[in-house]
Order: sequence, then structure tokens, then C-alpha cells
Amino acid sequence: MSSTLARAFYVRNAVPVAKDLIGKKLVHLDDTGETSGLIVETEAYAGKSDAACHSYKRSFSSGEHRTNVMFGPGGYAYVYLIYGMYNCFNVVVNAPGEPEAVLIRALEPRDGISLMKKRRKNQDIKKLCSGPGKLCMALGITRAHYGADLCAAGTVLFITDGEPVSESRILATPRINVGYAGEAALLPYRFVLRDSEFLSTKNHVLP
Repeated sequence: MSSTLARAFYVRNAVPVAKDLIGKKLVHLDDTGETSGLIVETEAYAGKSDAACHSYKRSFSSGEHRTNVMFGPGGYAYVYLIYGMYNCFNVVVNAPGEPEAVLIRALEPRDGISLMKKRRKNQDIKKLCSGPGKLCMALGITRAHYGADLCAAGTVLFITDGEPVSESRILATPRINVGYAGEAALLPYRFVLRDSEFLSTKNHVLP
């Protein structure tokens, strides 16, 4: 098995990390087995000045706010609930005090595909991890993983090198479903493997 990505990979600005995560492999180990997938779609959320980011205009962690983990060092899991029913898995990035994150939007399933199909109640491999909520369900990632150290020895949730991806195969586009963010919605902070059949949506990819 490839070694986990070192913390230095994550302690950088969200945009380059989001791009460099394309082709990396997200892995989850639990009592039911190993599930994993190659990352084919990400979105960068660039902290206090990014109107689409949960930490927008927040200067520090406080109480039990969901963004608290974002104020620590990169390499930790930020998992939150959307629509009252779906979990989303993000990787905290940048240095402490710079609350940035990268949302993992889609995976190409690799290990434990039969287990993913059982969890998702879906037999279409292209749809198993084609969205942030879907991939969390397929890999068994829940809010219990909030704050998990992705770099720690013996961790059960981590990212490895995966497969090399050439620059020409990566496309930058605006993010999905962030129209509320005004001008920030137009920033090219979504990265996709342009020829992948496993993306959450072909928006901004197809001509």
C-alpha cells in the first residue's frame, strides 16, 4: 500500500492543493473492509475572503462551530451535513489560522466496489461516487470522522499518491451550486479530470 500523503502536502493554499489532489487516492478502512477511489473532482474553498467558504469573514474558531477544525493545520478531515441528510468530506489545508479546505466532489471507485454498491444500493459503478454525498456513503465516511488526522500513523482515513495525471487532463472550472457567493461563484476553483466518466456533473466541462 502506498504511504499516506505527508502534512506538508496539505499546508499550502487551497487552490494548488485542490488541483494536486486530482489523481490521488482516498482510502477508508473499517470493520467491513477497505474502500477507495481515485479523486477526479475537487473544489477549493479559500478561507476568510472567499464568499463561498464556510469560514468566510470568520477570524477564529469559537464554541462548537463546525468550521473550528479549519483553523488548525492542514491534513485533517472536515465533514459536514448538507440538506439535512448527506455528508460531505473536505480536507483542511493551509497553516493554522488560515481556514481553508478542499471539498472532494467525486471519485473513480477502486477498492471495495462490491461493498460500495451495497452501501449505495446502486449497481452503476459510474454513479457510486459521483458526488460528495454519494462518495461519503459509498466509503462509509460520516461526521464521526470530523477532525480525523489524515496523516497520523495507523489512521483509517487517508489519501495516498494514487496515479500520476498529466497537466493536460486537468481542467479548472467555476464551482458547483455556489451562486449565493456572488462574484466568488465565478472563480475557477473546481478541478476535474476532464476525460473522467465519474464526475458529479459535466457542467463547465462539455462545450
